[in-house]
Amino acid sequence: MLPIITLTTDFGTHDSYVGVMKGVMLSICPQARLIDITHEIAPQNIAAAARVLEQIGPYFPPHTIHLVVVDPGVGSERQPIALATPQGQYVGPNNGVFGQVWQAAQARWSPTVVQAVVLTEPRYWMPEVSATFHGRDIFAPVAAHLAGGTALEALGPPLTTIQQALLDEPVWETPDRLCGKIVAIDHFGNCISNISTALLKQLGTPHPHRNLRGTHRRSRRPYALAGATPHLCRCAKWDYPLAGRQQRLP
Repeated sequence: MLPIITLTTDFGTHDSYVGVMKGVMLSICPQARLIDITHEIAPQNIAAAARVLEQIGPYFPPHTIHLVVVDPGVGSERQPIALATPQGQYVGPNNGVFGQVWQAAQARWSPTVVQAVVLTEPRYWMPEVSATFHGRDIFAPVAAHLAGGTALEALGPPLTTIQQALLDEPVWETPDRLCGKIVAIDHFGNCISNISTALLKQLGTPHPHRNLRGTHRRSRRPYALAGATPHLCRCAKWDYPLAGRQQRLP
């Protein structure tokens, strides 16, 4: 099976940064399949990158390598790292982007199959390393070497602590009142909350109306995907509610 490398960055598509990273990876591992997840993460938005990684992992083969470059601390003492879990491998900065993935993997699997290393072996990097473009000079070549069969432990010493992103979490105000917030708005104008389906189910069903902390009613049937009511709340896509117009869902 051909190796897969996904790319998630805040680089946008106006400049050549993403293309250069792809060139580096294909020079090292020409058989790799490169898949763009998004390059439209808001600049330096670590929490948004962490949410994207949490969303996409279950939908890729377990041999996939997820390369993430949302790196406001580039050039500082923040560590370049790589992780391995039964659901995939990850390469990027230790700044919180992998916090959710790491936490979920540790809760689900044995520590023997959930591992992380600090990238300290320059032979797996580009010959010259820029202070401001570790995506090209460290992360892309490391991802390509992993795709080519290099073992995780060859990349550097083990790491036991992964930085956590500062994510807004929903709060139980009372046993039957859960307060969350909108954390993203997708291309179709749907508002994505930080309240998962599992948390909504703890409220019980049916709940004729729910208000996602705002001035508009959001829900008539929160577990229904169909229906024409505007501003309907649906637990869809990434297992988080969408508050938007039914006709604008893809």
